[in-house]
Amino acid sequence: MAVYLHERHNWTVFMLDEEKILNPLSEVRYLQGKIIGKVELLGFALKDEANLETLIQDVVQSSEIEGEILNPEQVRSSIAIRLGLDNSGLKHADRHIDGVVEMMLDATQNTDKTLSDERLFGWHSALFPIGRSGLYKIDVAQWRSGDMQVVSGGIGREVVHFEAPKAERLSDEMTKLIDWFNYDSNIDPVLKENHLLKDRKKNSGNSSVGIL
Repeated sequence: MAVYLHERHNWTVFMLDEEKILNPLSEVRYLQGKIIGKVELLGFALKDEANLETLIQDVVQSSEIEGEILNPEQVRSSIAIRLGLDNSGLKHADRHIDGVVEMMLDATQNTDKTLSDERLFGWHSALFPIGRSGLYKIDVAQWRSGDMQVVSGGIGREVVHFEAPKAERLSDEMTKLIDWFNYDSNIDPVLKENHLLKDRKKNSGNSSVGIL
């Protein structure tokens, strides 16, 4: 019997309960439209500042999901430099924060580009430029080569919450997923992100990449 979704037959056929999903998504899009309308009424300087603040929060909060706390002022400095905004008086960002910002800006400012394995690998390299996540050496800019589990609890009391698809399945599974992501335009991006995360494709950084 299948324990995890990816163990089910034909699991990549994404089925939605429209009655449960359509109304919340419509409300989100309505609120987004109101925000966009208000931003359009701002002057250029205020629009730039609003855009900057939004990007800062996106970078900081997406990293928090991975348990990493970034310095907001360094994030602001890194984004400001790349957008050509004033960064005087701000502390220069370290290389890791620059990498997170590079990934975020490519994903949010280049939405006309198609998703590809090379683009995902580029984002992953930006997150882990020296090939390590903390003390551990990880596979960077490639599909993972070992097993992946989501585990909680101390040593001897571990609880496995999720076990990802085996490494040998990833290339084919990700090819299917990327094709679906690029060419099925009738599905909301919020739902596509959720589907992307189910593969747990890399050793680390899945949530940060998926959110984009």
